[in-house]
Amino acid sequence: MKLFPVLYKRVFKPLAFALDPEFVHDNVVLLGRLLGKTAVGRLVTRTMFYFAHPALEQDILGIRFPNPIGLSAGFDKDAELTDIIPEVGFGFAEVGSITGEACLGNQKKRLWRLPQSKSLLVWYGLKNKGAEIISANLRKKSFAVPIGISVAKTNCANTVDDTNGIMDYAKAFKLFQDIGSYTTVNISCPNAFGGQPFTEPTKLDALLDKLDTMPNSKPTFVKLSPDLSYDEVDQIIDVLDRHNVQGIICSNLTKNRDNPKIVEKNLPEVGGFSGKVVSDLTDNLISHVYGKTQGKYILVGVGGVFSAEDAYEKIKRGASLIQLLTGMIYEGPQLIGEINRGLVQLLKADGYNNISQAVGVYNNLKINHD
Repeated sequence: MKLFPVLYKRVFKPLAFALDPEFVHDNVVLLGRLLGKTAVGRLVTRTMFYFAHPALEQDILGIRFPNPIGLSAGFDKDAELTDIIPEVGFGFAEVGSITGEACLGNQKKRLWRLPQSKSLLVWYGLKNKGAEIISANLRKKSFAVPIGISVAKTNCANTVDDTNGIMDYAKAFKLFQDIGSYTTVNISCPNAFGGQPFTEPTKLDALLDKLDTMPNSKPTFVKLSPDLSYDEVDQIIDVLDRHNVQGIICSNLTKNRDNPKIVEKNLPEVGGFSGKVVSDLTDNLISHVYGKTQGKYILVGVGGVFSAEDAYEKIKRGASLIQLLTGMIYEGPQLIGEINRGLVQLLKADGYNNISQAVGVYNNLKINHD
């Protein structure tokens, strides 16, 4: 529907941006849930937004991805949109983050738009209904595209203790061991009690030791912070090498307020930034991790994806899959189809038959064009 981008930018977006962002988010989730419940709602959505092309299909870790563009964790916190996500055109999605116990999150206000920076300032604090409720809701569902489950430790004083934190991760991990296509261990939420203790190698080792003892037939990913030094990243990778981990997500929100891409002033002193503010940090992190690991891990690039060119940059740096969230809010839900169409054109221009051939080309690896 060629008219929709104009309607979104001239009508829907100005109206939405005049309202509180959390109120808008909650109502968009409600709308998506309602559309996903009916065949008519799904068909209308698919007709408006869906795009498919064989050049975008990949088999990764035994999982079939129809295209590389996924919805990032943080949007569908309670996994309510799994029926409508495929119809919008996403090739996969990650729900959550989901914690061992239900969590109300941080006090409001906890979401701000930064339109000059093309960013969001987020301070939700892992708001979700908890692993027991969400896993029960998903257990009997089937999914049209791969669904990743992002797990984290409950945002409360009790989980500041490392042992309690590990058991909280383990509870969520176990409840989803047979739900979804992969599990992400989110060690990088910047908005929870106790900070990010499991980015410390010894503590991360203990966490993954526990998760390794739990039956799990799905791949496991670990989500990194963009604010880590490369030395810290290397130490984390050394830990991952000893455990049952197949992928790395680069990256989460940044808390660095000295970032030159932040245009707005007098911002709240809480929260982390998404969108264009984090794009360069993510791109450089992908390059570093891919260069260090030489393809050992599947990388997922997330942060500042507003166009096909943004996504392709991350792919050529080493990401096999891409996630977005903020770009969709600023550009509209048609962005997913636009990116996928653009990727097909970029691949063709570079002489590639499939998206997998472009992964990591900046690292001068040998690419098979057959």
